[in-house]
Amino acid sequence: KVKKSFTYALSALMCMALVVGCSPKAPQEAKEGDTIKIGGNFEITGQVAEFGKKGENGVKLAIKEINEQGGVLGKQIEYIAADNKSEPGEATTATAKLIDQDKVVGILGPMVTGNVMAVIPIATENKIPLVTPSGTNANLTVTKEGKLNEWVFRACFIDPFQGEVAANFALDEIKASRAALVIDQKGDYAKGLAKSFKETFEKAGKEVVASEQYVATQDTDFRAILTNIKQKNPDVIFIPGYYTEVGMIVKQARELKIEATFIGGDGWGTGPIVDVAGKEAMNNTYYVDHVAADDPALQEFAANYKQEYNQDADSFSVLGYDCAKILIAGIEKAGSTDPEKIRQALETLTGLQGVSGEINIDPATHNPKKSASILKFVDGEKLFATRVDPK
Repeated sequence: KVKKSFTYALSALMCMALVVGCSPKAPQEAKEGDTIKIGGNFEITGQVAEFGKKGENGVKLAIKEINEQGGVLGKQIEYIAADNKSEPGEATTATAKLIDQDKVVGILGPMVTGNVMAVIPIATENKIPLVTPSGTNANLTVTKEGKLNEWVFRACFIDPFQGEVAANFALDEIKASRAALVIDQKGDYAKGLAKSFKETFEKAGKEVVASEQYVATQDTDFRAILTNIKQKNPDVIFIPGYYTEVGMIVKQARELKIEATFIGGDGWGTGPIVDVAGKEAMNNTYYVDHVAADDPALQEFAANYKQEYNQDADSFSVLGYDCAKILIAGIEKAGSTDPEKIRQALETLTGLQGVSGEINIDPATHNPKKSASILKFVDGEKLFATRVDPK
């Protein structure tokens, strides 16, 4: 069992330290019963609850549909939810509970990189497969030292791919030669995308003329850094952040008469970014997303999602849905609820049709090979611009 001290962990660091001292438990076949238990570790409250709620709703819709079709291995799926409150320490506590008390055979979530990073030691120590819908940091599945995190998988593409896609779009479509970066100095997500964008842009012989930083959830006035950027006269400004800060930055930039094209990552995709920035300010802005607005599979999913939750679907609800489909497909392929057999099945999962496209897991990285889309804002509406396939 997971040590009781996990349950009362106050921080990610404390939990990680405790994990090192734990002896791993042997994976066991789930006991006979009427259901197969799958855990959800999502940001239902807290700073990024908008992401967590959408992701979990996608998960629940997938499980509902699969149960209505007869379940998996002749059993119904029982979903057990845990709220990580958008905090790494709470995420570790939730993971410990799902494993120790609820006896789940796999975990879905968390959504954001920091929370996923915090729970990896616990999932690994207890040999329970974990699939994150939207944890995009490359080091979640493969460490900086190049070691595979055997028990961690994802439904999304990774930060370096997003940054590369955004930079190539700036180069090929915008014909940009001068770029500026605006980065959340405490965000691993922002740093990862910015690093890849910069490398790709400069490799093409173009120049990053400015790189400014802010602190998410603290800063609200960005005029000083935007004034610095304006003096450099970039063609594009890359902001790999989340909707609240991005909306304020774009709004204030337009007020300063900055007419450059803005580009961002998938963090723009959920939340009222247009309400924050204003419809006119969001014109001539683009971002990398996991789904195309005109994809027929998305249209069907969006209709079902709307009927179920009376809210519009977005990329995070799609990734939650696909995340659940991945884990359940692994269980079905394994023909077992033994976590080790599920892990092995996930490593070789191919040809799974998700809402975000066909999913083929790379056994060397546990990342899905899938396409990215570029969406643009036109008078407050998201429209499909182009699709980028992995090389």
